[in-house]
Amino acid sequence: VMEDLKEAGAEAPPAGTGARGGLSLLSQGDSEEPCAQGSALFLGGNEVKSRAVVKYSSAPPRTAFARLEEKTDLKLPPANWLRESAKLGPAGTTILGNSKKSKPFSSFGMAYDFIDSVGNDVDVVSDSENIKKLLKIPYSKSHVSMAVHRIGRTLLLDELDIQELFMRSSQTGDWTWLKEFYQRLIDQKWQRKKKSKEHWYQKAILSKFLYYSINGDGAAQPVPSAAEQQESSSSDQTHDSEGASWPAPFEMPSSVSEDPSASSQGSEPLEPSYIVGHVASAPKEQNLTTLFNDGENSQGLKNDFVRNILWTFEDIHMLVGSNMPIFGGGRYPAVSLRLRDNNKPINVLTGIDYWLDNLICNVPELVMCFHVNGIVQVACNMMMKKNQNKKHYGTIRTLLLNCVKLLDKSRHPQIIASANYMLSELFQLDEPKKEENSESPLHENSDESYSEEEEEMPDSDENGSYSTSSDPSDDNKAVAIIKSVGELSVPEKYKSIHQIRPSCAFPVCHDTEERCRLVLSYVLEGLKSVDNSIKKESDLPAADPSTPIPLKYEDESARGGPEGLEKQMALFLDKMGSLQKGNYSSQSGMIPGSWQHKMKLQLILKSSKAYYVLSDAAMSLQKYGRALRYIKLALQSHDTYCCLCTNMLSEVLLFLSQYLTLCGDIQLMLAQNASNRAAHLEEFHYQTKEDQEILHSLHRESSCQGFAWATDLSTDLESQLSVSCKCYEAANEILQFSDLKSQNPEHYVQVLKRMGNIRNEIGVFYMNQAAALQTERMVSKSVSAAEQQLWKKSFSCFEKGIHNFESIEDATNAALLLCNTGRLMRICAQAHCSAGDEFRREFSPEEGLYYNKAVDYYLKALRSLGTRDIHPAVWDSVNWELSTTYFTMATLQQDYAPLSRKAQEQIEKEVSEAMMKSLKYCDVDLVSARQPLCQYRAATIHHRLASMYHSCLRNQVGDEHLRKQHRVLADLHYSKAVKLFQLLKDAPCELLRVQLERVAFAEFQMTSQNSNVGKLKTLSGALDIMVRTEHAFQLIRKELVEEFDQPKGGETSPAADSSPSLNREEVIKLLSIFESRLSFLLLQSIKLLSSTKKKTSNNIEEDGLLKSNKQIYSQLLRATANKSASLLERIDVIIHLLGQLAHGGSGISSGAVQ
Repeated sequence: VMEDLKEAGAEAPPAGTGARGGLSLLSQGDSEEPCAQGSALFLGGNEVKSRAVVKYSSAPPRTAFARLEEKTDLKLPPANWLRESAKLGPAGTTILGNSKKSKPFSSFGMAYDFIDSVGNDVDVVSDSENIKKLLKIPYSKSHVSMAVHRIGRTLLLDELDIQELFMRSSQTGDWTWLKEFYQRLIDQKWQRKKKSKEHWYQKAILSKFLYYSINGDGAAQPVPSAAEQQESSSSDQTHDSEGASWPAPFEMPSSVSEDPSASSQGSEPLEPSYIVGHVASAPKEQNLTTLFNDGENSQGLKNDFVRNILWTFEDIHMLVGSNMPIFGGGRYPAVSLRLRDNNKPINVLTGIDYWLDNLICNVPELVMCFHVNGIVQVACNMMMKKNQNKKHYGTIRTLLLNCVKLLDKSRHPQIIASANYMLSELFQLDEPKKEENSESPLHENSDESYSEEEEEMPDSDENGSYSTSSDPSDDNKAVAIIKSVGELSVPEKYKSIHQIRPSCAFPVCHDTEERCRLVLSYVLEGLKSVDNSIKKESDLPAADPSTPIPLKYEDESARGGPEGLEKQMALFLDKMGSLQKGNYSSQSGMIPGSWQHKMKLQLILKSSKAYYVLSDAAMSLQKYGRALRYIKLALQSHDTYCCLCTNMLSEVLLFLSQYLTLCGDIQLMLAQNASNRAAHLEEFHYQTKEDQEILHSLHRESSCQGFAWATDLSTDLESQLSVSCKCYEAANEILQFSDLKSQNPEHYVQVLKRMGNIRNEIGVFYMNQAAALQTERMVSKSVSAAEQQLWKKSFSCFEKGIHNFESIEDATNAALLLCNTGRLMRICAQAHCSAGDEFRREFSPEEGLYYNKAVDYYLKALRSLGTRDIHPAVWDSVNWELSTTYFTMATLQQDYAPLSRKAQEQIEKEVSEAMMKSLKYCDVDLVSARQPLCQYRAATIHHRLASMYHSCLRNQVGDEHLRKQHRVLADLHYSKAVKLFQLLKDAPCELLRVQLERVAFAEFQMTSQNSNVGKLKTLSGALDIMVRTEHAFQLIRKELVEEFDQPKGGETSPAADSSPSLNREEVIKLLSIFESRLSFLLLQSIKLLSSTKKKTSNNIEEDGLLKSNKQIYSQLLRATANKSASLLERIDVIIHLLGQLAHGGSGISSGAVQ
């Protein structure tokens, strides 16, 4: 199937007038009548002058071409193949062989026919193929060999097959000096390069294609298949078999493949498989000494070309010969036919070759027929199957770039805009970065052949790629700096001279920004083409692209902060609803459905995608100001798209949801990185000239203010968080349109997660503000209305966030927000705690209410998680917060007992229950970073419970059973508190205090005892407790020594950093109490032992104990009397005395309390 391609270079004359007049066909023998057709071409913005005059033509009248049906097999010869045809002329037969092979110096024949022009009016005489090769030298690395003869000012150019010349010179002995020179400077290992079977195969199907294309009564028909021929005729089996096998791989005749000088001429007709070799081979008697055969009226010089054309290209006058078949008729007065292998993409050399052929012959159009292995195919769009055809991207890009360079932008805006859009489509903005490296198929040279003519050259590189030794990076650099076609003719501009031809390699984009910038450059060129084509240009205000577009700012107070955002969001949602109804509004006056309207929509959508990818890349680099600038441009592009669109697609709505989601992310990160605000602000306000010009094109259609509420860079933290939240809410609202939520579940989940997260952030923000107000408030003042308002805002955000996470079954995040809500309830309770008089303070009902609410939210969080296995860290955190809440509530009730509302026994019961619940959620055995805190919390709870029961025992009168129960509980909790405090290295004062309370508890028990034996036993237990305090004093001494050594060392030790500093005042107070209680116990022990000794004089053990206690008591009295002793010295004395007491009192320590 053939595809029409309008010739881009030449300006086609009107059908039936200039075209026919310029290419009038003269029958052989007619008088020469020059007919000219001139045109001004625009190549890369530069004017190229070309004028062609047909001096002679022997071509038959033009015939209309026949469109070949799909699946036509070009391997099968048509019935009229190689027969003389008045409609085709000699072109079909000469295409198989090359006339310049049999007549190597064809320029002499043309010069003879136009002898008057030689030396005067004509600068060059040559075959058009030679002229094309010369003009393609800047774009090709193939060798070109030509023979040049000069006659006056005229140059006669002919192809010089230097390899054939060397083959003949080995027999004749001529040209040995040239062969040595060639081998020495160019190719030391010179070998004859034979033409491949593929070369002859392509020549054959091209000839058949031309015969198939003859239209009319003499149209070609496919010949019968081999099987049909064998059934119809058995007369020449060899002939049938040869014809049947055509054009399967065949053996070349010896005259072609082995000995080029062997004779291939004969009188007998040859089979089709041999015709190819016959026509292409050179006559046996041909050599450089017998260049021409003698003929009539030509003195041995013969002009074999179908037409001779006087072609003026720029200021060069050339007489060229051409055999190109020209078809015409109907819609196409003059066209050339081309056959292309669909597996071999068209490259720049092929395009130049076709263009020059049509330019020389004044043919304005060409038709291409694509085939695969000889089977005619429908021409396919190489860009449709992007993933399968990435190897062709380089070729596609080269073709499109050449299209843009060749066309006049002012006369072909639609094609220019379309080409630039297709160029932008070549870059996959969302593809993985691994495809950006140089090893990707995108960057491989997909150029398999320069052109049919290039493939004929023996020294050409058939795969069209650069040498493997070249550096791909250097090649890409060379291609990247080419600004116009004209520059390609200046090799010295580039580093790699042999690689200056336009590469079909896809450009290497080293990062996302470079790729997006390339896309935007093509989008901008496309937008310029569209805008320049709109007639309403004069109605629009002129704008200087170099002048930045002024940014509109509004006072934050005027907008009303979050309240103003609500109004803008409502307007936005109304606009989204109107888009569903197809409302259209364009300031430039574009007509809906016009090519400008359709193309601008596509270009604007592409720009929005590119800016979105740029924003996402900047976001990953933590360049948040730059990211906000890019997403603003993306949303401005999308806003313009919405104004122009008459039917919003669900895919485009999904893009908008993604843009707003990213915008919300950026605003959140800007809020969390306020310390670097100046740098972000500078990046946000920077604009490239390209961005300004694209924005100028957008402003032609709309105000681009539809998303201004989302893209302003505010300096207020609350505003930034609110904008981020509104972006996510808008993204979620958009997903409700056209059922996008169910079609894109992953994106929907991400949006809801972000909504839950930002609502948590805003809730924490309001909660911290409330806590700050609480801190600033005077103690006696009541809760302010501002605090309550902040509580409500925070609670509302947490509640919505919890709903978001629960709707997507995100139990972990829902538990975190429930935990934060519990924290808010505790802040509310603390606010009511500080509202009363400190001296008449009681635990209020409001405090209890909010603490119980906090407990409820923490329990909900645990139920949301289910088990610790779901998320251990969150589970442990919630348990700790719940334990803290119970502990705080119990402590406040214990310290500020509401005796005006409740009985003492009820308060003690509630405190005990709260403390035990706090212990329940405080896991002291779990090894974690929080374990020391849990142990300290548990030890403190046991200490407080023991103190409470100790106090109850002191104040209680009457019920002996209850007293005994309190005594047992107090002793139990004291023991547990001591064990836990002993596990900690940074709580020596707490351990000492608990031990002193235990001693006081023992003293209280001794007061109720009557017998000396019982009292002595209790005293011994109390002294044993005193001895066990040595561990606490050792820890205190260690810390005091470290404090004394710190200034000397000059550096703080890690141990000092990890533990809190020692409270010296508390240590001194506890030490004084300890000294007094130890002195009292020793004195009482001495009295009891003395009285016992009088009654029983034979107890040696008691005598030793009494003596030891007296010595210790004496030393203690002397030490306490020394008021000048330092704290460390006093502690050393205590440690020494406790050591003596441990050794001296071991005999009666069996009854001591553990």
